[in-house]
Amino acid sequence: LFPLQRLLQCQLKNAVNAALSGAALAFHLLISWLCVSKLRLGLAGTALTLNVSWWVMVFSIFGYVAGGGCPLSWPGFSLEAFSGIWDFLKLSAASGVMLCLENWYYRVLIVLTGNLDDAEVAVDALSICMSINSWQLMIPLAFFAGTGVRVANELGAGQGKAAKFATQVAVATSAAIGLCFWGLIMAFHNTFALIFTSSPAVLVAVNKLSVLLAFTILLNSVQPILSGVAVGSGWQGLVAYVNIGTYYLIGVPLGVFLGWIFNLGVLGIWAGMIGGTAVQTLILTFITIRCDWEKEAREASMRMEIWGGSQDA
Repeated sequence: LFPLQRLLQCQLKNAVNAALSGAALAFHLLISWLCVSKLRLGLAGTALTLNVSWWVMVFSIFGYVAGGGCPLSWPGFSLEAFSGIWDFLKLSAASGVMLCLENWYYRVLIVLTGNLDDAEVAVDALSICMSINSWQLMIPLAFFAGTGVRVANELGAGQGKAAKFATQVAVATSAAIGLCFWGLIMAFHNTFALIFTSSPAVLVAVNKLSVLLAFTILLNSVQPILSGVAVGSGWQGLVAYVNIGTYYLIGVPLGVFLGWIFNLGVLGIWAGMIGGTAVQTLILTFITIRCDWEKEAREASMRMEIWGGSQDA
């Protein structure tokens, strides 16, 4: 699904992506109501509806592409698709590792929290915070996708300055939006959890975590955009190593140290892992600032010429 969506994004067909996703969402709501409310299939029904909905999206987008929706970029099945497949596989593997390390990071937070004393309240409070964070994260993820495509397109066209400008605009815009959400969390720190629960114990726990949530949202408003720049520039392998070091050699050990050694519980675990994210963001910022965009553009243009030559041959 993700590669198909990226293909449409690269062709500036975001409206098609949105329309097909909206149709899949409507279908998902319908079958969820049918399986859960009418057929009473419970948790199994919920899992079934999710799987069916995802596959509906996959087949709908693939049908659009294969049916001639992108005639200039995908004229049909061809053995030419295997040209340069090894380089593509290496880049894809590095990209997959990079994204998996990022996605798994905060899952580790929930696992570690589940091993604390009085874990039930802690996990409930953390789940509420992660839900809020996930909702807001959709905005930076949109910038992640858009920035990656725009930077890649500009570099491929030999426009290093345009790629740099796109990076600056995306980071500044997403950071400004994140700052607004940071302010909302800080302002409503003792009430926003009422959306999810009325339990006094959970409300108190969420209130204690609200500052960490606010700063997580702020960091996550910048970090995904820098990751998008890395994807668009072909730095996935480098960023994968950065993620290993900052997330799993700094963030997780620091969280365990603060959570158990200093007895700070979920506050310590989360604070330590925020530290890992902060270090990663600083490193990516340094790499991006130090980047020679004109050199990156020349290298990208050379790759495009090589690819174009192999296509003509």
